Amino acid sequence: MTMAPPRTLAGFIDQVGGRAACLAVSRDPNAKVTILLFPPGATRPAYVAKVPTTDAAARSVEREAEQLAGVGSRALEPVSTTIPKVVATVEHLGRPVLIMTAMPGQSMLAAYHSWRHTARRATVAADFAAAGGWLAGLHGTAAGNGHASLAQLLDGAADVIGRRFGRRPDVDADLADLAGLRSRLAGHRTPPSVVHGDFWPGNLLIERGRVLGVIDWESARLAGTPACDLARFVTSYSLYLDRHTRPGRRVAGHPGLHAARWGAGVEYAINGTGWYPDLARSFVMTGLERLGVPASCWRDVLLADVAAAAAAADHDEFAWHQLMLFRRLTGRC
Repeated sequence: MTMAPPRTLAGFIDQVGGRAACLAVSRDPNAKVTILLFPPGATRPAYVAKVPTTDAAARSVEREAEQLAGVGSRALEPVSTTIPKVVATVEHLGRPVLIMTAMPGQSMLAAYHSWRHTARRATVAADFAAAGGWLAGLHGTAAGNGHASLAQLLDGAADVIGRRFGRRPDVDADLADLAGLRSRLAGHRTPPSVVHGDFWPGNLLIERGRVLGVIDWESARLAGTPACDLARFVTSYSLYLDRHTRPGRRVAGHPGLHAARWGAGVEYAINGTGWYPDLARSFVMTGLERLGVPASCWRDVLLADVAAAAAAADHDEFAWHQLMLFRRLTGRC
């Protein structure tokens, strides 16, 4: 007779046996603790437990379980082996805990933050190629019938920004800019597809230039516009280019970029000149053309992602920085 699955995280850990390793807790206000579970004698984890620390985080865990179940019901070859599978939902201290299969590979961020990685065109190009290849596999396989408007990139953003920052100066002008941007995007459509929704380097697990795993699916959509994944990879990759440079100094490998105000790397990618802006824009343009959208939309797609991040971020200060970045990119400050 098959044993019933354990109901608690402690019970699941006991059932697996072996070792458990707790990863560093996120600094987000609604953080989740990630626990890797190793069966006896194993050198790689078999399972990952995502443990919420707040009620809001618990809702995120429930969303991810629901989205992964939906994604798992689709035939997504050749990328299906890179997507975690839901094993169980258990309980810890009254909140749901999501148990998933562990993915191989190392976070792209580990290499990103290594010495001079982002200063060299070859290593950055390899990251973009790995990400672009995986997205092409997902979006090509998961494309459905009908059309998804690029205006989806801004779904709900104006309402959230208005509620969140409406009392601050000039936000009415930001909302007007968002309305104009949404109108421009609405004229372009892509095939609907499964989209990840938060496709940034921290969620990509790679090895030897190949994406072996993609994690954190709580923002996924089963029928969205794939342009959001293209944009998020570029804006998030660009955001931290100056992370290891002292304020006011030129960023190594990027003559047109100085570590100055918040978001300088994204401004450089969109408005700057040099090998990195060329690579970033080409990534988006090539992806848009593959989706049947004019490459000339690349700038509006990236602007929309910055605004979407201002609406979606948990941390108010991070969200405000994103809105100020959007304001600068629209030329109002």
